[in-house]
Amino acid sequence: MIRVLFEDEHFVNLLPLVYFRPVWELRCGITTLAEKLKGDPQAEWRQLPRTYLDRDGRDHAWLKALPENLELLLVNGRWLADAETARAIEALSTAADYRVLTNGKTLLALRCSAAEVRGHLDKGVLNSRSLLKKFPARTIDATVINYIWEAVSRNGEQIVRDWESLGRPAEKSGKIYDGVHLVEPQKIHIAAGAVLKPGVVVDAEAGPVWIDRDVTVMANAVLEGPLYIGPGSTIKIAAKIYENTTIGPVCKVGGEVEGCIIHGYSNKQHDGFLGHAYLGEWVNLGADTNNSDLKNNYGNVTVQLNGHSIDTRERFVGLMMGDHSKTGINCMLNTGTIVGVSCNIYGAGLPPKFVPSFSWGSAEGLSRYNFEKAKALAATVMGRRKVDFDAYQEQLFEGARELAREVEQGTLLGG
Repeated sequence: MIRVLFEDEHFVNLLPLVYFRPVWELRCGITTLAEKLKGDPQAEWRQLPRTYLDRDGRDHAWLKALPENLELLLVNGRWLADAETARAIEALSTAADYRVLTNGKTLLALRCSAAEVRGHLDKGVLNSRSLLKKFPARTIDATVINYIWEAVSRNGEQIVRDWESLGRPAEKSGKIYDGVHLVEPQKIHIAAGAVLKPGVVVDAEAGPVWIDRDVTVMANAVLEGPLYIGPGSTIKIAAKIYENTTIGPVCKVGGEVEGCIIHGYSNKQHDGFLGHAYLGEWVNLGADTNNSDLKNNYGNVTVQLNGHSIDTRERFVGLMMGDHSKTGINCMLNTGTIVGVSCNIYGAGLPPKFVPSFSWGSAEGLSRYNFEKAKALAATVMGRRKVDFDAYQEQLFEGARELAREVEQGTLLGG
């Protein structure tokens, strides 16, 4: 039976981090949500992202070609898989008395025909509310990522869980200079091509540290686990990288970082504090950019998202910034600030706690970022890393712009 990752209408609550990717490509821990869900490498998996995320239409073309009565097993891409997930999905594939798995609120998985899937898709998004009412369901204990700060708050535990599921590989294949200190080396993985310069401290006492291939950790940096650093990334001189942090591939990170997730190809090279934040790809934080992640009254952090004020029920929430966005030097960002995609924020003072996508400005005011200039800048930045701004990138930008319009106009479905 073909297994299919899908997005439901609640993807909107994961903006701005899912403008340029389906929900299952979000990072949490060492791996993405999709990598946790797929588990068995022998199983056949397909995917149904939003239509504008579909490269050349190939992710939806296969569905159109299927016989109408062919059964599929659909799995929600927001499901944060655990040890029981694979067994629950396998049981659903043969169950006689139920066709839906739910955690009481969210449609986790569904067994249905190709025709039934087609009848509940809107721009590639599955209408889970209607399907929950249509089929008999079984309720299980399962976690889904409803908001992006939930991925941040669970990141440390997921690093530990991924470390265990990947076999706790504590190899030391990289180059480790004299003067490097490894605390609890049995919980430290240093992959081939990685380089640790003199004075580096890697402390795994509170959780594992995974330094992936071709990572460079420059002199006197301090790394605390649980921590994951992706392939080809650079940790700058005297950086302080605290626990519960994930850094994707080809990033440059310095200063002070705590409890963050940073997708690939993003830079926070300079001094400044980044805490309990989630950054997309191709983000660049200017020198001495700082974000607050704790209110002075130690109360729950409230965010502004898609026109709604939401109590996160969290004490620590920092910056949520979408792909291709930037800050200038000495930029200050308030607790729970959300910045959309392709924004340029600069100047003195605190900018608004919600900065719409394709915005340019400061605390004194925001204006619309010229769309063609935004794409041209993205092409320049990507070209510096030898990544082409191709027709698919154009498609992503156009789709993100349309989705951002729906956010601003309040016509967005879901939530």
